[in-house]
Amino acid sequence: MITPERFANLPNYAFPRLRELLDHHEPGGDVVHMTIGAPKHDFPKWVTDVIVENAAGFQGYPPNEGSAELRGAISSWIDRRYGVKSDPETQIMALNGTREGLYNATMALCPEEKNGQKPVVLIPNPFYQVYMVATLAIGAEPVFVPATEATGHLPDYASLPPEILNRTVAAYLCSPANPQGAVASEAYWKELFALAERYDFRVFADECYSEIYRDTAPLGALTVAQQAGVNPERVTLFNSLSKRSNLAGLRSGFIAGGTDTIQRVKKLRSYAGSPLPEPLQAAAARVWADEDHVVENRALYREKYKIADEVFANVAGYKSPDAGFFLWLPVADGEATTLKVWQETGIRVMPGAYFAQGEKGQNPGEGFIRVALVAPAEQTKQALITLRDCLYT
Repeated sequence: MITPERFANLPNYAFPRLRELLDHHEPGGDVVHMTIGAPKHDFPKWVTDVIVENAAGFQGYPPNEGSAELRGAISSWIDRRYGVKSDPETQIMALNGTREGLYNATMALCPEEKNGQKPVVLIPNPFYQVYMVATLAIGAEPVFVPATEATGHLPDYASLPPEILNRTVAAYLCSPANPQGAVASEAYWKELFALAERYDFRVFADECYSEIYRDTAPLGALTVAQQAGVNPERVTLFNSLSKRSNLAGLRSGFIAGGTDTIQRVKKLRSYAGSPLPEPLQAAAARVWADEDHVVENRALYREKYKIADEVFANVAGYKSPDAGFFLWLPVADGEATTLKVWQETGIRVMPGAYFAQGEKGQNPGEGFIRVALVAPAEQTKQALITLRDCLYT
């Protein structure tokens, strides 16, 4: 049987690769999971009440673009958070988690060729894996741009040659970055938008970690774009309740952008989308409207930032994250270190190379492990001490 080649060279996804690496070895202690970015803090207790109150909605098909209540709540949140007005009818669409949108935006918005050539999509390296798959799905060329200490852990897209930029149709950027926790500054966003205007490509702003930070809220792409007078069709925002509100299982995300952008994504989704059930949309609307639980959640992560900074204070190369909930710890070999940690302590971490692509024999994640700070503070502290003693003493 003939099979497609477009995904033939994909490596296994990060978590199956981790199981292949670790699961035929015995753990060296009680198992502690610090791999997946699935929040373990409590979500608001009233969420289940809202779902029950609206349970009759399970009987009908939900609105494809999101209910008016949900889109209105998201629009109000964008205004409060970013100082940007958006029309909930034409500039916002609800998503079944942001991964869906990050994939479908590329499908709906990126042309089949540019300047008579194969199109390019720019991807930070390390990266969220859906960026690459979406690029391959449209027959474009993914160009992985290192996001290392030398570049402030954000990709230096402006350093690319004109022959690449002239073919570029979109650039992904995750800020705060997964896994490094770096935050794009106003200057960075302005430079990226100027580059996008000059070479006529879109910016896909993945801001799923925007509400987990220390003291200053990360600057959003929409805020800078509005201030700089950037065409609203050029910038597309993605966010969700997964990290902000510890509701990864609710699958409530959104895409926001220009009216033509949203119209095109809506049209594709009407054929191939899977909208959130109405009771879950009702709950999501309430959650987007509430900030108290977000403030409480952020305080819990701040406590764990402090713990991590104390535990790794004397570790050469340790960088405290600006935002998000991952540590990006320097090691000699991420995969070998992950296996060593598992066999000696029972702690599961992720090799950094599993989140990056090797280019010219160099993988920018090779010398790192990713550690998720999602467990309660005391458990996190004990695990980090054990990890430090295993690796650095």
